[in-house]
Amino acid sequence: MDIAKETQDKIAQLQLLEQNLNNFHGQKRNIQSQVLEIDNALKEMDASQGVVYKITGAVMFSTDKHTLTKDLKERKELLDVRLKSMEKQEKSTEEKAKKIQEEVMAELEQHMPKDERSH
Repeated sequence: MDIAKETQDKIAQLQLLEQNLNNFHGQKRNIQSQVLEIDNALKEMDASQGVVYKITGAVMFSTDKHTLTKDLKERKELLDVRLKSMEKQEKSTEEKAKKIQEEVMAELEQHMPKDERSH
C-alpha cells in the first residue's frame, strides 16, 4: 500500500503529539509529587511545637514557622496553577491527536482493498 505524503506527515505529527503527551504526563507527576511533599510538610509543621527548619540547597537553617508556612502555601498555589495550565494543554493536545488519528485512519482505510475494510 502506498501512503500519500500528506498522510505520512500526519503520522509524523501524531507521533510528535504522543511524545508531547508523554512529557506532559511526566511533568504532571513531578508537580503532583511536589504538591504532596508540600502538603506533608504543612501537616508536620501544624503538629510541631518549637523551631522549624528550611533547607535551601545544601544548607538547613531555622526559620519562622509563620513565614515558612506562607512560603509553602504560595509555592503550592503556583504549582496548582501550573498543573491546571498543563492539564489544559494536555487536553488540547489529546483532542488534536484524536482528530489527526481519525483522519489518518480514514485515509488509510480508503487505500485498503474493499474486502479488508471494516464494515
